[in-house]
Amino acid sequence: MMKGLIGKKLGMTQIFAEDGRRIPVTVVEAGPCVVLQKKTVATDGYNALQVGFAQRDAARSPRPLVGHCKAADQGVFRFLRELRIDDVDQYKVGDTLTAEVFAPGDLIDVTGTSIGKGFQGVVKRWNFKGGRMTHGSNFHRAPGSIGASAYPSRVFKNKKMPGQLGNKRITTQRLQVVRVDAAENLLLIKGAIPGGKNALVMIRDSVKAIK
Repeated sequence: MMKGLIGKKLGMTQIFAEDGRRIPVTVVEAGPCVVLQKKTVATDGYNALQVGFAQRDAARSPRPLVGHCKAADQGVFRFLRELRIDDVDQYKVGDTLTAEVFAPGDLIDVTGTSIGKGFQGVVKRWNFKGGRMTHGSNFHRAPGSIGASAYPSRVFKNKKMPGQLGNKRITTQRLQVVRVDAAENLLLIKGAIPGGKNALVMIRDSVKAIK
């Protein structure tokens, strides 16, 4: 059965293992998430749970959102996401999912939006070497030739060229849960995950965790 949570990236730090190894970790506030809706094959064509994360003021929320969250009777939530789960019968609307659904040693996939770095040239965006900086070459950080002339008389798609860097939805796979703080709903995940501080992330069981 697949597990998942919505979380918020708090930042990075380091901890020490019992054998003295230093482990860089990302601290994520994982949940609590409230089940707002159950989707089944009979009614929707697939099995999933819709969960909410981060409560918001009901008076400042759209009425459709307030009505949608009313069945759970747990308040109104800012972020709503779906978790594909095979067996939804063991959950009911209003249940709360906490960081305890994961355990140390679990392999997970984390999805988030990478940090946007604006419009960048080919040297920074694609690690091009560039030309020499001396003797008036006039070719320093330019991309150089990008296509032929007579044929095909166009630039091929997906050519590595200047453009926006970052600000893309990225999934980092096979990350390991190092520690679970159930009291504070924190997950300490080994390594880096997409996004900046306070960025929204989705945490799921790794699709490549099967050995």
